[in-house]
This record gives sequence, C-alpha cells and structure tokens, in this order.
Amino acid sequence: MNKERFAVVGQPLPKIDAWSKVTGQTRYADDLVLPRMAFGRLLRSPHSHAWIRRIDTTRARALPGVYAVITGADLPPVKFGILPVSQDEEALCREKVRLVGDPVAAVAAVDEETAERASELIDVEYETLPPLMSIHDSLAHPEVRIHEYGDGPNIHKLVALQFGDVDAAFAKADLVREDVFYFEGNTHLPMEQHAAVAAWGPDGKLTLWSSTQTPHYVHRLLTKILDVPGAHLRVIATPVGGGFGGKLDPFAHEIAACRLSQITGRPVKIALTREEVFYVHRGRHPVLMWLKTGFTRDGDITGSHIRTWLDGGAYGSYGVASTFYTGVINPVTYKMPVYKFEGARIFTNKPPCGPKRGHGTPQPRFALECQLDKAAEQLGLDPADMRRRIAVEPFTKTANHLTVTTTGLVECIDKVVESSGWRDKRERFGARSAGARKKGIGIAASAYMTGAGTAIYWNSMPHSGVVVRADRSGGVSVLCGATDIGQGSDSILAYLVAEGLGIDPKDIRVHASDTDLTPVDLGSYSSRVTLMCGMAAIQAANRLRTAIFEAVAKKLEVPPGALAARDRKVGVPDDWDKAVPFAQAVELGEAMHGVLAFAGSYAPPKRAGKYKGGGVGPSPCYSYSAAVVELTVDEETGEIHLDDIWIGHDVGRALNPLLVEGQVEGSVYMGIGEALMEEQVFRKGLHKTPSMLDYKSPTTLEIPDIRTYLVETDDPEGPFGAKEAGQGPLLPVIPAIANAVYHAVGVRIDEVPITPDKVLRGLELKRQSKPARIGPDRLPVMQWKEPLVVESAFGQPAEAVVLRPFADPTPRA
Repeated sequence: MNKERFAVVGQPLPKIDAWSKVTGQTRYADDLVLPRMAFGRLLRSPHSHAWIRRIDTTRARALPGVYAVITGADLPPVKFGILPVSQDEEALCREKVRLVGDPVAAVAAVDEETAERASELIDVEYETLPPLMSIHDSLAHPEVRIHEYGDGPNIHKLVALQFGDVDAAFAKADLVREDVFYFEGNTHLPMEQHAAVAAWGPDGKLTLWSSTQTPHYVHRLLTKILDVPGAHLRVIATPVGGGFGGKLDPFAHEIAACRLSQITGRPVKIALTREEVFYVHRGRHPVLMWLKTGFTRDGDITGSHIRTWLDGGAYGSYGVASTFYTGVINPVTYKMPVYKFEGARIFTNKPPCGPKRGHGTPQPRFALECQLDKAAEQLGLDPADMRRRIAVEPFTKTANHLTVTTTGLVECIDKVVESSGWRDKRERFGARSAGARKKGIGIAASAYMTGAGTAIYWNSMPHSGVVVRADRSGGVSVLCGATDIGQGSDSILAYLVAEGLGIDPKDIRVHASDTDLTPVDLGSYSSRVTLMCGMAAIQAANRLRTAIFEAVAKKLEVPPGALAARDRKVGVPDDWDKAVPFAQAVELGEAMHGVLAFAGSYAPPKRAGKYKGGGVGPSPCYSYSAAVVELTVDEETGEIHLDDIWIGHDVGRALNPLLVEGQVEGSVYMGIGEALMEEQVFRKGLHKTPSMLDYKSPTTLEIPDIRTYLVETDDPEGPFGAKEAGQGPLLPVIPAIANAVYHAVGVRIDEVPITPDKVLRGLELKRQSKPARIGPDRLPVMQWKEPLVVESAFGQPAEAVVLRPFADPTPRA
C-alpha cells in the first residue's frame, strides 16, 4: 500500500500526551495525594543470606504518628511470582532473606519521615548464612541452598534443545570456532522510581494506582496474594516514567501498600528510594556464554551450539523465559541449518534479574556477532559481506521451528555499509591510524520479536482488547489495557483509529490501563503493544466504521462500499460536496444502531514448535537491525570515544517515523551504556554503586551522532505492516562497538562493559606478544541434562501468514 493513501499513518506527528508531559501536568504515581493518605516504608534486610529468627515491632508501633506496622505474619502465607512455574517470592519475608534489600516489615505513618524512623525501630534478629554471589559460587556449594526447588542445587532452570545433528554439522565445516564470552548485568535506571498508592474503600473494594507495565498481571496476583475476589480489585497503571522491563513484575511495595490500607482504613502510598530500585530492579542477567560454530570457506554456518549460564539472582521472576531467550532467538537472524542450545539459570544472593530491553537476547547477540567477526578474519572475508551472505531468507522456518515472515536485514546492512563508508574505512583505520589515537570501525546485526506468541499463563483468550466508542460530538474514545511506558503506545492507538475513521488524532481520547474500564491487555513487554493492541484497535475501528457507513449510505442513498472517510467527513469521493461531517455521521449511526461502541481483540497465530519449550520464541513477525560504529581508542589511556553510529532498522512500516526514530535512537543510547560503562556489581554482598551518582550511564557528552535508517518491509502480520522498534535496535550496538575496538587496536574484549582498564590490559598483552584478549577463561563444572532432540525445520517454507485487512480498504480520492 502506498504511503500517499494514508492520511495519518506515516506522518511525523507529535505524541498525544506530549503537551502534558513537557508542561509537567502528567501525574505519576508519586504525584497522587488522596485525602487522609498515609505514607509507607519497607524495612529491608541488611544481609544477603540469613534466617529470620525474631521480629519485634513494639518500639515502632509506639512511635507517635505510626498507624500500622506489619510483617509477613500479617499477610496470607502465599508465595507469588510473575510466572506460574516460579512462585517463590513473599511480600514480606517470613523465615529467610535471600538478598540485601529483601523486605521483612512495612510501616504506615503520618508522613515519610515518621515511617522511616519507625522502620528503623523494628528489631530483627538474623542468623546469617554463607552468601553465594556468583554462578561459580552457587554451583560449587550445593550444600548451601538458596531455594529448595529447581532443576538442581541452586539451579533454577536447565534447558537443553537440539535441532539436527550438530556433530555432523561441525564435521563438514572448514572452520570450527569455540569462544567464551561474558556479559555483566546492569539495571534499567528509569527516571521514575517505583511507586504505588492503595485505597481500600469502606465498601470492601480495593483500588491500586501503580507505576507498572503489567496492570492485568498485578490485578491477577493481588487476587491470589490478598485472598480477595478479583471483582473487588481495581488496578490503574499510572503514567510510567521509564520502565524498560523493570516494572513488569508485581512488587512487595504494591502488596504492602494494599494490606496497610486495609488495616488503617486510609489510602497508603509507598514510593521507593533510588537505592531501593537498584535492589528490586529485575535487570539484565549477567550471562556467561560458550559458543561453538562451524563455518564453510565462504562463511556459511554449518551448525551452532551455545551454552549459557545466567546469574538469576535470588528469585525466579521471568527467569525461565529469560533462560530460553538466551538461546531460542539466535537462529532468526542468520541461516543456521543445525542448532543446539543449553541454558542454565543459577540462583545467587543478589537482586533477582528478569527482563530488560531486549529480554535475554543482547547477551548471546554480543557473543555471536563477535564470533562472526573472528571467523570472518580467519576466513579472509569482509564481515559485512559475510553477514549479508548468511542473512535469513524471508517466509521460511528456522532450525528451531520459528516462522520468519518479512526480513529487511540485507537492506539494513546495505544502508549502514554504504552510508558509513565502511569499505574505505576498513582499509584506512586500525593499525594504519597515526599516533596513539587509533580509529576503528565495526559492524553487527540482529533480530528481535514483535510480541511473544504465548501468554505468561497459558490460555485461549485474546492477548489484547480494545473498545472504540464514538459520541455525538464527533469525539472518539479508545479504551485499552496496555500501558504507555514512554514508547508512545497511546499515540499509536490514536493514529490507527484516526486513520480508519478519517478523523484527526486530536479528536481521540485514549483511556488506558484501568482494569475496571478497559479490556484485558497482557502488558508492555516483548514489543507486543503496537502489533497486538494495534490489530485489536483496527478491528474495533473497522466495526465502528461499518456501522457508521451503513447509516450514512442510507442517508446518501448509495451502497456502503462507495463511501470513504477522510477529513472528518464520510461521503462518496466523487461527490464530496455531499459528504457528511463525522459528528453527524455518528448521530446517524447511533439513531440506526444505538450506542456506537465496538470491541476488537487480537491473539497471535499459533506457530509454536511441537516440542516442550516450543512456546518460547514464536512471534507474529521479527524485526531486523544492523549497526556500524566508528570510534577512536586512545592507546595511552584506554579511553574509547564514539565518533559516529549508523543504524538501520526493519520496522515493517513506520506508523510514525518521528516516534520510530526516537525509539531506535533510545535503543542505541542504552546499548552504548551497556557496552562501555554500565554494570550492577557487588562487593561483600553489597551493591557497589546503588545511586545515579555512582552508577555510570551515558550522558549527552558520550553520545555521538546517530544516523538512523528506517527500512520498510510491510509485514502482513502487523498493523499497516508495522513491526517493533523499541528493543531490537539495541542488540547490534554492543557487539559493533566491541568489533570496532578490535579493529582499532587489535585487542579482543570478550566481555562487557568494555572499560579503559581492560583495553590497557589487552594492549599490554599485545606488547608482550601474548594473545591480546580480555574475557572469561573458566567455565562452571556442571552436569547438563540430555537434550531434547528435534528434527531441524531449517529451509522449510513458512505456513501461510495471515493477510490482515488495512484500517481503510476503500481507496482515498
């Protein structure tokens, strides 16, 4: 479909909430103030691993201004977790703490200062246990159990899948490489800390306002944890000041606020401090990776085998899914006829890890893209040409039975190679650079999901729902359960409905994320909202338009198929002077049909592989990205200066190119931080940098020019052909930086972050004529389970994809 046929889609429009955000009118959770509201505070453990022997709240209760103090004994003895298979958390720990920051008690008081003083007066007696602070420690000390469940002592999850004969694949390769990589964990660092306000009314019904990405799941779990009928609970997701995956889980402060409100008869607000956010973050898993890949002389992959060890922290969170994601998405980018994946998530006494932008995929992408560059060098191939040659084919199956629809990877590579001057700079940079400041250029590519194909709890219901209602003023309301966390999902819903109804996005009000008012949506994760809510919105708008067209057609005495909607009117394109204003068209429709409110829903196509574990990884479609990074390395200081970044992203169709570019560049920004400076590390059980002062994240001073190229492939699965844009572009940035550093100074840094001290150590090894590599050299000793062996589906054509109708199939005049 040509762009000129669209009135709204494809236009660089502002977000519908832009004015309220920039003028400070947006009310976040911590901005809410209710009558008689109390303030809550959690007491957190100072120990990373200990038994709780005694809790005495007497002194805290006696402090003037304190309304209530609760411990785990004041809550139902129910454990919870976002995944049904990992119900291992307590709102307030009863018997044992597993990390510094685990909550053990909560206070509600007249103000925050009193609540904090009261929490300090709670006496807790601990019996400390040996802390296990790394993958190696946890596996080496099975006698010290963090949890009593899992796939082995301190092993949360083991995954082993094989597609085809990997031994035969390696036997026919001309080059087989084995490499080890490490990706340090990091945190989301949202500008807004987590906060929640709970109000338990005199009618026995509860309302919770929370900065959450998943109001539906919070609602579902509160029903279980508080033992209250779901019909008596209401969860409203307030505007989220940054999520990136960090606000996907249900959290202890939400549950504690609800219980304190019930006890006190007052609304209760709990807002976390910045330090607390570092302990509850659910951030990027530290992952140790071993990767073995076979290549032909031409650079084709004959087969690949990856092992990943995830440092999961103290609780399950999304960890089972994270473990799968470190392996199952790899074959979507390049042609891999044979594939074997083994993954292990290990419990440690650190904050639990979960989904962060790209959920489980940046780590193996870093490993694979660096290994591809190493192989290209050995084979004498240009790294860009090699990637282009092995790019996955459209409308095919991967070895592990994932369905690829459209793919713009080759075009993305071509865009960044040409615009960056790749070939000339590959020749001129590196050792040829004059002086101590060496120039380098690197490339990497990637793929990512556009929505998860399986719900967190398995069911046959829609994953997203939207209601579109028109009123007699000509205004339209869109009700959707999705949460806008800054990615612009509310705006996308307005654009799609406006396109279908021929009105302006300003005529639309989006009401989102209220479990009492909106249809269920599973949440803002896995880049699912634009596609899934978008398709539901298109369906609802289509139904509304059909009703309106039927009424207008009767008035104009023409068939409904002759009508078009544009410019806030409905009429016959060739006789537009008789077109009916949209508000009048709504009146006609309401007179004929009654109230004009129509629902739309979406469930992804069922494409999971027919094997255990096949439900993790399928997506309606996958986005593709390629990045080239140009940088300078100072050999005297080890400092890395980024000069330019070129990023190409296959977005399917840019519904709003302005917002897409913002999402792509935000991903690049985050990738730079993870590549060069961000790390969530611990010393003697304590977080070393739990503040924005000490935790290093990029500022505008560290960000180079970013040249963004949007590649449109018009995917049949997405709304108007759109794919995701918010997560995939992060993935190639990190390995492209690593590859550019190697090109500049000949030092391989096989772990992130790539810091100046590591560069200097590598240069010193190089001067000593030793292998100039900095990275892990020790793998854990453990027993892998027998893999589930499945026939490879590589090369098979994809089953017929669903051709979705556009919002306005009637040609525009």
